[in-house]
Formats: sequence, C-alpha cells, structure tokens
Amino acid sequence: MKTIGLLGGMSWESTVSYYTLINQGIQSELGGLHSAKILLGSVDFQEIETCQAQGEWEKSGEILADYAKGLEAAGADFLLICTNTMHKVAPQIQQQLTIPILHIADATIDQLKQEGITKVGLLGTKYTMTQDFYKERIIDQGIEVLIPDEEAIERVNTVIFDELCLGTINAASKQQYLAVIDQLKAEGAQGIILGCTEIGLLIQQADVDIPLFDTTEIHCTAAVKKALAE
Repeated sequence: MKTIGLLGGMSWESTVSYYTLINQGIQSELGGLHSAKILLGSVDFQEIETCQAQGEWEKSGEILADYAKGLEAAGADFLLICTNTMHKVAPQIQQQLTIPILHIADATIDQLKQEGITKVGLLGTKYTMTQDFYKERIIDQGIEVLIPDEEAIERVNTVIFDELCLGTINAASKQQYLAVIDQLKAEGAQGIILGCTEIGLLIQQADVDIPLFDTTEIHCTAAVKKALAE
C-alpha cells in the first residue's frame, strides 16, 4: 500500500472527511483491520485565507509547498491537496516535488465522463467559480461549465467561509443552495459539482434529483485506488 500525503486544514472540517473517507475506502477494499497509510500536513487556514483575500497566491503557494515538501520527505508516495480552491497553486507546488499531486479536478472529470455529463453546474468558493484555473481544466475536456449569477456566487461563497468552514450547518443556507442548484438545472446542467470540499457537509444526493459530484468523495475514492494500485 502506498502512503498518501494529505495537505489539509483548508478547512480542517473537510480534512476530517478526507481522513474518514480514505480509511473507510481502504477498509472496504482490504477488510480486516486494514487502514490507510496517511501523512497529514495541516496548515493554519487563517493564513491561507488572508493570502486568498489579498490576491497573494504565490505566497500561499510557497506556504503549501513547504508543507508538501515535508510530506514528501516523510515518505508520502503521492499528494492530495484537500481543497478545490488551492489547486490554483498546484502547478507551483508540483514544481517543488518529485512525487505526483492527485488533482481533484482530474478525478472529478473522470467521474463526469463516466456518467456521460456534457454540461455541469459548478458550486464552490468565488475563486473556484469565477477564475479559470479550475473551470478551464474541465472545459478543455469538452464539458461545458455553468456557474451561478453574481449574487448567488457571493451567497454561496459567504456560506462556505462564514458557516461551513466553522462547522456550522444552517437550514436556511441549505435552502439557498438548493435554490441555486435548481437554477443551474433550469439552465441545462445535467449534474452539479460540489466544488468546495465543505459543501458536502451541507448538501447530499438525497436532497436533490440531479446528480451531485462531491469532489471530496471523488478525490478520496481516487486516492484509495491509487494507494492500492500495483
């Protein structure tokens, strides 16, 4: 079994889900008392979020690269960045590593293709929804990406940072998200990417009648597969 490096803490609420899902996946595959070989580097998210807000992406990339190099030195065979937004600096981090980064968008694209999705709605932080680093990766694979209107983008983003990252699950916020999903569906989305690792804490498949692509779950499933590959 390969050792998985988790670059987490962004937020720690969703990093808990990563640890749980990966271990559940390994146990399901191997049975017995098997669990995953995991190394975790957990950053102070306040420091990273401040960089995001100030547009200091290169600085945030250096912070994460230092943690990533530590995970590689400790014996990680590959790395997961446990957040969608900070994949913006994945190329910067990868340049300083010899081990591969298992990209969250690539794992999601594989799942979209398996399901035959050609037009998908994207929810996430305002950075993930509005900037090209994530969307273009999907669009380049022939899949059209829809995002909410400007007001809804701000609403979705606020819930992520002010509630979900703090472990707060609000019924009113859930209804707001469901309304956004309904709008994207009305615009022709065949599925919805939960493109922030916290959104799965608020919205589950049972809540909607359109396929959801929870990037946390997808990333973890891909990690288990890679960890057990020959």
